[in-house]
Amino acid sequence: MNKKDTISRNIILVLMIIVAAAFRLLAFKYKELSNFNPVGAIALFGGVYFVDKWKGYVMVLLTLLCTDVVINYLYTSKFSIMYDGIIGVYLSYAIMVLAGTLIKKVNFVNVLLASIGVVLIHWLITDMPWFYTELKLYPNTLAGYGKSLAAAVPFEKNMVYGNLVFGLLLFGGFELAKTRYAFLRTQKQLAL
Repeated sequence: MNKKDTISRNIILVLMIIVAAAFRLLAFKYKELSNFNPVGAIALFGGVYFVDKWKGYVMVLLTLLCTDVVINYLYTSKFSIMYDGIIGVYLSYAIMVLAGTLIKKVNFVNVLLASIGVVLIHWLITDMPWFYTELKLYPNTLAGYGKSLAAAVPFEKNMVYGNLVFGLLLFGGFELAKTRYAFLRTQKQLAL
């Protein structure tokens, strides 16, 4: 795989991520879609397909940051990057990218299991009340953490659906494209 092919492959990956990320903004208009978004699938996708794994982390976290800025503006009419709980959210998505890097063979079962597994990561990390300094919905105790986890179930259910739908589109689309365009395959895949 030459440098031109690597650049072309990365451009395709980035474009796919940008198009998918636009769907995250729908939750502002349609509240029932809260957490039904592509970010978990994007995290796995970036972790799997970027040859230079650091690019997966940068692309996913940058996508999250850009969409956060837009969503925060839509809710508050102010441009802001920071919000209560941001550390837990970004940490969970970085771990999701790591989970993607662990997928060595892309197939339906591996992507399905990873899509569900990263929802557990998101649920267990983002609902820790210790990450929230201003918004005190639950006490900073294990009981408060349990209440937070219970209250988050509907949102995490939407995330499962989002991961499955967008994972199918991203992974399925890229795997299909790889069968038609050799420049999308890695050097290892070309050797097979």
